[in-house]
Amino acid sequence: MQDSRMEKMVSPLSILLCISLVLLAEPRSSDAAPQSKGSFVDNFDIMWSEEHFKTSADGQIWYLSLDKETGCGFQTKQRYRFGWFSMKLKLVGGDSAGVVTAYYMCSENGAGPERDELDFEFLGNRSGQPYLIQTNVYKNGTGSREMRHMLWFDPTEDFHSYSILWNSHQIVFFVDQVPVRVYKNNGEANNFFPNEKPMYLFSSIWNADDWATRGGLEKTDWTKAPFVSTYKDFSFDGCQWEDPFPACVSTTTKNWWDQYSAWHLSEDQKKDYAWVQRNLVIYDYCKDTQRFPTLPWECSLSPWD
Repeated sequence: MQDSRMEKMVSPLSILLCISLVLLAEPRSSDAAPQSKGSFVDNFDIMWSEEHFKTSADGQIWYLSLDKETGCGFQTKQRYRFGWFSMKLKLVGGDSAGVVTAYYMCSENGAGPERDELDFEFLGNRSGQPYLIQTNVYKNGTGSREMRHMLWFDPTEDFHSYSILWNSHQIVFFVDQVPVRVYKNNGEANNFFPNEKPMYLFSSIWNADDWATRGGLEKTDWTKAPFVSTYKDFSFDGCQWEDPFPACVSTTTKNWWDQYSAWHLSEDQKKDYAWVQRNLVIYDYCKDTQRFPTLPWECSLSPWD
């Protein structure tokens, strides 16, 4: 359930254009992402409504569509525990109020009561208003760890990469290799950091006009349907799960995503992250003392360490 306190007035798109010019002058994270691996059919299965899924003639670009009847979704064939996971998306253009494109990792095929989950959700807008991205983290079915950000570009005009770095020390959400959220572990058994269950990677498009745009005040305009989100260049470098327990989930020096340098932000990444924190954060549950009179324990962990 979404909380109305997460809704704030968002700056006009013209302000975001100014922000984008400033951010382009900031240092970019230089970590090279893994190469794309295989075709859609090599990596994914359609979850539901196959008639709402299409590909380009060469099979390299994928389209999910939403109409008044249903949306569509896909998931990886394999589960993973730790690694780097990235996809390029182009979001629904025009009036997309009420529409949510979700790109996430989850330990279950459905919204089970004990699931672990790492979410990117892209919240649709009325024409002329900026998209918002919402991230969330679940452990054993407990979420309510939302953050919302503006973007420094129009995500409907071109493809942009959205990535997750996940190891036993931190989870980092990236947009075009810029870290927008850092979620740290404390190195002890706890009830907030998901590091025990392997996860599938999913994406879907669906109607959420009861909460997604201005807390549900803006409803989906079905005369604009179908709404289409577009994907390409799935890439990953992670530990593919093998029962009962794959060796690669242990901390080793063999995988870059589980070496010391991946346990912390680099100096350039810290500069980018600081800029995002100053300019693009719309909502942070760790600062919502009305919703959480006693802040969750993980809010005491510094993303800079």
